[in-house]
Amino acid sequence: MDNDLVKRARNGDKTAFAKLYISYKDKLYRYAYFKLGNTHDAMDAVSNCITQAYLSIYSLKSEKAFSAWIFKILYRECCTILSKKAVDSQIQDIDRLNIESPQGVELAPELKEALSILYYDEKDIVLLSVIAGYNSKELGSMLGIKAATVRSKLSRALAKMRKYLE
Repeated sequence: MDNDLVKRARNGDKTAFAKLYISYKDKLYRYAYFKLGNTHDAMDAVSNCITQAYLSIYSLKSEKAFSAWIFKILYRECCTILSKKAVDSQIQDIDRLNIESPQGVELAPELKEALSILYYDEKDIVLLSVIAGYNSKELGSMLGIKAATVRSKLSRALAKMRKYLE
């Protein structure tokens, strides 16, 4: 179904793009929220991502790559927002930003703390894997690293979180 919608959207069908947005918006928002730590920034990142995707969908080479492609756009938008926040507020350690719970998603305080001890790349892999549901091959494609590297980083990050929680 997604492949047909992507093909139609690439050919300028606005309704098809709107349907793609509807099917991806919750996953995109959850990822952005946990990456950025607050509702306002997450909504901005998703909005910018969707705008960028809409304007450049014609450049997508394969319908099958849409999911990884749109998350790659969102990843870059999140990084841009984090960079601007770091410059604007002169924060050296972005991981210390307060993490609040998005609507309908509650995380135990211990889990929030465990996520905060991870390096940026580890947190990205955990969130994209657990929240967005991507496998190591898809994550490798999105992040530009090998699937085996994704699996080892995910394993180390989860072990780090497990050890912290014990």
